[in-house]
Amino acid sequence: MTFSLNPAVAGVAAPPIAAVQSWVRGRAFTAERPLLDVAQAVPSYPPADALIDHVAAVSRRPDTGLYAPILGLPALREAFAAHLCEDYGAALAPTDVAITAGCNQAFCVALSALAGPGDEVVLPLPYYFNHRMWLDMQGIRAVPLPFAADRGGVPTVEAVAAAITSRTRAVVLVSPSNPTGAEYPPALLEAVFALARERRIALVLDETYKDFRARPGPAHRILGEPGWGDTLVQLHSFSKSYSLAGYRVGAVVGGPRLLAEIEKLMDCVAICASRIGQEAALYGVTHLADWRAEKAALMRARMATLDRAFGDNRLGYRLVSAGAYFAYVRHPFEGVGSTAVAERLAREHAVLCVPGEMFGPGQEPYLRFAFANLEADRIPMLVERLVESQG
Repeated sequence: MTFSLNPAVAGVAAPPIAAVQSWVRGRAFTAERPLLDVAQAVPSYPPADALIDHVAAVSRRPDTGLYAPILGLPALREAFAAHLCEDYGAALAPTDVAITAGCNQAFCVALSALAGPGDEVVLPLPYYFNHRMWLDMQGIRAVPLPFAADRGGVPTVEAVAAAITSRTRAVVLVSPSNPTGAEYPPALLEAVFALARERRIALVLDETYKDFRARPGPAHRILGEPGWGDTLVQLHSFSKSYSLAGYRVGAVVGGPRLLAEIEKLMDCVAICASRIGQEAALYGVTHLADWRAEKAALMRARMATLDRAFGDNRLGYRLVSAGAYFAYVRHPFEGVGSTAVAERLAREHAVLCVPGEMFGPGQEPYLRFAFANLEADRIPMLVERLVESQG
């Protein structure tokens, strides 16, 4: 190769999920002993039939082959703003919403608008690996928020305050968390918002899994605060709520100054989110509230099944935290890194999970299981495989 590469990109590890999937690539599994894939979080069910029919119908319209407005279809921005008003007891306008190509892009454009090389962003451990990858590629220093394993992965506002410096531009929180599943109490989110407002930095709140919360009522009341858009940046996804991962549709909710900068970024990297994906998301938001609630109840039932299954006295693996789509588990092999444990589970026991080491330093004892991938009747099978791995 005669040209050089950007060292900020070249220095970042390869995509973790692809690395994990390579452990079983090319292998054949049987119906008697199937692969239990709890690695990448993907709904185990397809989109609603009515949504599929709707997409087939609108795909015949000539306008679905055209660009959408940079910040999204007006009807989707309006519908999602109304949904958030109902969900959070707030008053939002469609102009507070920008539609992106998935929540990953929402994070990338939001953080690129907020921070640049040499700035700092507080990122909770264990972090969603794509968040850290993007910050590293942009030359933004990720300042770790220590993992509170004894609190089920829920940090304290004091820990957040201790991580903020004069170079901090934002604090990132993910609730329910990926990878731990931990659901942050409303009082904590509101306290961190107040802290961020006092320190004149942004609170970036990734709520990809908001529709799978166990607690009733609003996740927080921040959107009802006067001037919330001067501090809060909310990130959302339609992927899990409507089983639209491949359609790539997400959203950023923020104030006008931020969205003006995001519009510039979107125009350069994608021009707009997929129009057909936006049509699918619009149908989901406006027609599938009951379907969404049914799937959320299904996930809570799977969580309850997992919790009971991990009560097996033979099992050395221990649940540290769990919720929404994920269980964060401490493995029983002292002194052995989580990558070695996860690779052995894949190769010898047909269980594909993600090692904690892919979610940051100090995570060697942990594994992430995306239990949402498994039907409830396969969760006892997962536990049997884990017991088997201890022998």
